[in-house]
Amino acid sequence: MSPFLAGVLQLLALIAALALAYRPLGDYMAKVYGSTKHLRVEKWIYKAVGANPTVEMRWPAYLRGVLAFSAVSVLFLYGLQRLQGSLPGSLGFASIDPDQAFNTAASFVSNTNWQSYYGEQAMGHVVQTGGLAVQNFVSAAVGMAVAVALVRGFARSRTGELGNFWADLVRGVVRILLPISVVGALVLVACGAIQNFAGIHEVGQFMGGTQQWNAGAVASQEVIKELGTNGGGYFNANSAHPFENPNAFTNLFEIFLILLIPFSLTRTFGRMVGSVRQGYVILATMATIWVGFVLLMWAAEFGGHGPAFEVAGGAMEGKETRFGIGASSIFAVSTTLTSTGAVDSFHSSFTGLGGGITMLGMMLGEIAPGGVGSGLYGMLVMAIIAVFIAGLMVGRTPEYLGKKISTREIKFAACYILVTPALVLCFTAAAMALDTPGHSMTNSGAHGFSEVLYAYTSGANNNGSAFAGLNADTQWFNTTIGLAMLLGRFLPMVFVLALAGSLAQQTPVPATAGTLRTEKPLFTGLLIGTILIITGLTYFPALALGPLAEGLAS
Repeated sequence: MSPFLAGVLQLLALIAALALAYRPLGDYMAKVYGSTKHLRVEKWIYKAVGANPTVEMRWPAYLRGVLAFSAVSVLFLYGLQRLQGSLPGSLGFASIDPDQAFNTAASFVSNTNWQSYYGEQAMGHVVQTGGLAVQNFVSAAVGMAVAVALVRGFARSRTGELGNFWADLVRGVVRILLPISVVGALVLVACGAIQNFAGIHEVGQFMGGTQQWNAGAVASQEVIKELGTNGGGYFNANSAHPFENPNAFTNLFEIFLILLIPFSLTRTFGRMVGSVRQGYVILATMATIWVGFVLLMWAAEFGGHGPAFEVAGGAMEGKETRFGIGASSIFAVSTTLTSTGAVDSFHSSFTGLGGGITMLGMMLGEIAPGGVGSGLYGMLVMAIIAVFIAGLMVGRTPEYLGKKISTREIKFAACYILVTPALVLCFTAAAMALDTPGHSMTNSGAHGFSEVLYAYTSGANNNGSAFAGLNADTQWFNTTIGLAMLLGRFLPMVFVLALAGSLAQQTPVPATAGTLRTEKPLFTGLLIGTILIITGLTYFPALALGPLAEGLAS
């Protein structure tokens, strides 16, 4: 079987699995977030944190809950790393330096999981399981809660109440993420992923010295890493490491986990607003972009010329022979079009255009299908921009799901789409203008610029993957990427929740002959065009200096 045919068959199998899970999981999540009952374990959690889950919150109160919980999480994770040397189960590792501890705390709390350290050489069992793995759950649940709050803004009328943040957070963890993670971890263990609390042990001679590996609760952390679109690896090699991703089946299963909740949330959205066809339009937009990017990546990675490409069947440099070009390309596209950031191959070794595709996936805003929660609310903001543009073309006030998109709403949407590009471009410009950051670049020219641009794109978009080749473990990059991750995560949430509150206060307007039918395929095309045009106008100059210049020169 040719490598390309193998990739096509894996893509079809993946689409079939996602299609089978789409309806039951989407309906289940709508039921979870619409329930008025609380499980006994949930009541214990509410009592422990002093929260009343029955109190409805307006958007400022909901936002305060998000920010307060996340701020406490940053402080807790930072303190845990700084105290690691004194904790049991540290495997003899020292406490983490202040700048790297800040970067890591900001990274995992913001659902980015950018790592400027070697996991197996820096973090002990307590930090890995009690700190990083816990944040993999709760940071994902925060994103889902904000998305649900925005959906309620569309579904409700004449009220500013968006639900209860603490109830949404706890239900997301207890009823959705934990059950799927338990099943997923059992699958990974059965297929060869490790799960234990063993210490460091020698495995043989290597390059004249002794090679050592430390084990850990890898399978349980791996499953929520992918399911929660987190991406931080237990080992530095991430999902290319055989302890995390043993074979071709687990590789496909992990891609399935990455895409499962973001795609299924479109069904949840349709159920909650009372029109599953609206959810299908959002799904079609996400799926079209995702499949399109996979095909573009295959064209870039399979289409190389020269003896090495012909012998290997494509661009095999930096890719695992266990997975091949087809599966590695699907993984790379899925992890950068979501906010996962996990890698099973070396993105820096992709072709110039292939590396540009991974970067462009993040620059779209990671909305196809995006991160858990963040993908849905990002796509809904883009839908508001699309109906606004359509309204300008016909000269009438735009409407979406029965809500008028007035000056107030469009200002919130505009601020949302401007925050992340501003962070990416400003931090990249500063890094390239100063002398010290440039010393971290392994390569010069267009590829070196791509390393820096990719790093800030990954951080500000809360992706977490690395182009590699860049030494990011410096005070400059730890601090600036940490700031980019926090601002890129929470500033957009401010505008999303403010938008949700504004929509919830409105009185629905009836559809007329002039209303844009947003449940039709025509709107899918308009939405895709809006996304590509906005991204292109924002990032094309930067892309022209990096991956495009490299790709055209090769």
